[in-house]
Amino acid sequence: MAEEDKRVRAELARDGSLFGGYHPRMEALHVANAHALSDLLADGWPKADEVGEDGQEAAWLIVQHAIGLPRFQRQCRELLQNAVQRGEAPAWQLAMLTDRIRVLEGRPQLYGTQFDWDENGVMSPLPIEDAPSVEQRRAQLGLEPLAQAMSRHRLNAKESGELPPQDRSRYLAEQEAWLKRVGWR
Repeated sequence: MAEEDKRVRAELARDGSLFGGYHPRMEALHVANAHALSDLLADGWPKADEVGEDGQEAAWLIVQHAIGLPRFQRQCRELLQNAVQRGEAPAWQLAMLTDRIRVLEGRPQLYGTQFDWDENGVMSPLPIEDAPSVEQRRAQLGLEPLAQAMSRHRLNAKESGELPPQDRSRYLAEQEAWLKRVGWR
């Protein structure tokens, strides 16, 4: 499922259609993957010693991309949080999922893992709660410094051909309408 997610994303990025809002094909795949994964999570978050680190990371990726399913993401955050507390999952996965959910809910993120185009057309971290201590929070989880993450995100956007929205107001209005429609706001 995770490999298909990456394959479709790369295909849509190559033809430029990935960057014009939430592509219907990508959304359908994310929903289908989330439903399939949901059946596998009956016993809790997958353990690396049972599914391998790559299997555990694939589960995280599917959840991270299930942005149209707020209840599912929140339930998975609980499962992942329990696994992290038991030492059965990496904390960076919980940090990224927590940031994703907070941003979708309209709240500042904690770890600076979520990026989007800013008002100057630069790929930048979305608002961060208590920004002066973000580096300390990132370091505690083994995340790279924010400056390195910013450079990586900007390079990835450039290499994939992603461009800032031409009409930022429209872009933000469409995002907000979608967030309301799926139940984040």
